[in-house]
Amino acid sequence: MGFAHEYATAIVRRGRYPMEPADFVPDWADRPRKGKHFPGAGAFPLPQAADLAGGAAATVQRGLFGPRGAGAFTLPLLAGMLQESYGLVGRRLAVQANSDLGTLPMYTQANWSRGTASGGGLYPVGVHWAAGPSGPLTPGVYYYSTPHHDMRRLLAGDVTAEVRAAAGGDLAEYDQFLVLGVRFWQNAFKYNSFSYHVVAMDTGALLQTWRIWARAHGLHIGPALWFDEARLGRLLGLEQDEEGVFAVVPLAWERPAAGSAPPAVPPRVRYTDQERSRTTMTFETVRRMHAATLESAADRPAAGALDAALALPVPAGGERTALPAPRSLDTPVGTALRARRSSFGRFQATTPLPADALSTVLAAADAAASLGSDAETPGAGPLSRCYVFVNHVAGVEPGSYLHDRTDGSLRLVKAGAPGEFLQRNYFLANYNLEQAAAVIVPVARTAAVLDAVGDRGYRLVNAVIGGMSQAVYTASAAAGLSCGVALGFDAISFTEELALEETGEVPLLIMMIGHERPRPADFRYDLA
Repeated sequence: MGFAHEYATAIVRRGRYPMEPADFVPDWADRPRKGKHFPGAGAFPLPQAADLAGGAAATVQRGLFGPRGAGAFTLPLLAGMLQESYGLVGRRLAVQANSDLGTLPMYTQANWSRGTASGGGLYPVGVHWAAGPSGPLTPGVYYYSTPHHDMRRLLAGDVTAEVRAAAGGDLAEYDQFLVLGVRFWQNAFKYNSFSYHVVAMDTGALLQTWRIWARAHGLHIGPALWFDEARLGRLLGLEQDEEGVFAVVPLAWERPAAGSAPPAVPPRVRYTDQERSRTTMTFETVRRMHAATLESAADRPAAGALDAALALPVPAGGERTALPAPRSLDTPVGTALRARRSSFGRFQATTPLPADALSTVLAAADAAASLGSDAETPGAGPLSRCYVFVNHVAGVEPGSYLHDRTDGSLRLVKAGAPGEFLQRNYFLANYNLEQAAAVIVPVARTAAVLDAVGDRGYRLVNAVIGGMSQAVYTASAAAGLSCGVALGFDAISFTEELALEETGEVPLLIMMIGHERPRPADFRYDLA
């Protein structure tokens, strides 16, 4: 049993037994950047996502959560996906219940909106592009600068053979790769030992955004989570104890790749990130967790290795409530991502949520219950399933339910209004959970996953859950609903309330949906 088991237990218990250092206080005046800064690196502007609205690219637009595509990326498509997922697309101000409300009007504390959700709004995932000769730019390693929507060239020369060798698998036809890295301090400055849990979910949220975006444009995203991480870290010039490489995403490009062998002397990015914080810290729990997930990082699980850890089927029988068929979500993906935001305490229960709206959001969560990663067997079951606390849904009695993805019904777990339980076991003051129409709780059998594929499976579990949260956000925006996702709840109480001790499932976050109060005091300025 590796350290990830110990860490997973501490995460579940943290509501009652704080993780060390329990007395840690963030130094907001010395916080790091939301991203990296490479002085002297050349900048290459990217096309705007709005350019995809016309021309041939517009003809491949599909509805959200559609089937896997078989198309090829171009520079405008890659630029559109990056901008609408992680680029800064606007500034928002709103009267809401989050704790940073008083500082948001200041420019230095501005809330720059993005299409992808992030724990605490910290956005610690860095996107590198390893570009080969089939692409439009000089082959090399580039970093996506989210504030500028451009690429910063960190290394010139074709390194894609090195990426293929590190990633393993059958990648001979690819010479374009997106590589996702995390500098832990960008999240740990606020969340300390809890940060590893959060950044793994952030990675999954970004990957799921790309998956949704790609399918809407007839493309495919299939991330690799198992690879020679140390080798890729050396290529990108990362400090192994301070940063991790969490995913490699091969991109099918419009031109065929030209195969090549890895160079005799492995290349290495020489540009270094200029840290903004005057003082940085290393947290022993994060260091140990990262070290645990680095072990056997290149040993990709065999097909079927996860079968014993997949989500359990819903038991037959029981008191059932049928839900209407989900709505068809034909909203353009860029529109839905730009509309995505957190409600932060603005839910109101005056008007019950239509039952088909609930089934629509649950269908989106189901579609994201697998990432399509290298460790998951195509066609196998999902890693997660959802429980639902119903407060105010038309035609559904208040209570807690287990969602059955096979027929879309709700199987009763416990009757009675759950609002008091939900609010009592929520730590923060930025949501009134009783006012949400429904609270969706994705669960996974984390211990079983770790037993099946080792400590690196922790990243997979959290990435799937983070991806489900992004799918729920996106579907809610497309359906005209409000949404909020939170990690600050007592997981032990939820485990007891839903009788999860018997199933080995762990509640990993809560997702609230519903209607907001009318006429909100909002300001929105679109940048892109």
